Amino acid sequence: MKYLISLLIITALFSQAKETPKNQLIIDAEQFEAHDNKGLSIFTGNVKMTRVKDKLDSDILEVYMTPLKKGASKQKRVVLKYIAIGNVSFEIFTKGKHYKGRGEKVIYKPTILEYEIIGKGSIKELTEDKTLIGDRIILNQTTGESKVSGNKNKPVRFIMQIESK
Repeated sequence: MKYLISLLIITALFSQAKETPKNQLIIDAEQFEAHDNKGLSIFTGNVKMTRVKDKLDSDILEVYMTPLKKGASKQKRVVLKYIAIGNVSFEIFTKGKHYKGRGEKVIYKPTILEYEIIGKGSIKELTEDKTLIGDRIILNQTTGESKVSGNKNKPVRFIMQIESK
C-alpha cells in the first residue's frame, strides 16, 4: 500500500512538471517596452531571464534582435545581443562547463558565443574550479579564449585550485 501511494505521488509530481522547450526564453520584469522597428526590447525592474538551465538576473535587460521587416507577419527573429545592466548575476551551463558570474554590466553575443563582463566582474568556472576577477572580462565559448583587464588599483586576479604531491 505504501508503495502504491508513493508511486501515485511521484506520478502526480512528474505529470505537473513542465519541460521548458530548448529554444524558449522566459523573461520576467516589472516593466517592458518594445521597439519592433529597431529590434529592441527593454525589460526593467527585478529582471529574471531563464533559458533551459541558464539564468540571469539584473536591473535592466536590453534584447537586440533582427529588426521586424515591414509587412512580414511571421518573420523569424534572431537575437543579436543581450545587454544586462545593474546588479547582474548569471549562471550558465555549456559544453560540459558550468559558470557563475557577476558584474555591473554583461553583454552576451549569441551569434559568436561571447560574454563581456564590465565593472567589478567575476566569473567562476565551477567544473574546473577556476575564477577570473577583473574590471573587464571577455570569455569566448567558441575559441575558449579569455581576456581580462584590470587597472592600477584593482589588478586582474586568477584563482585556480591545484593538486600538490
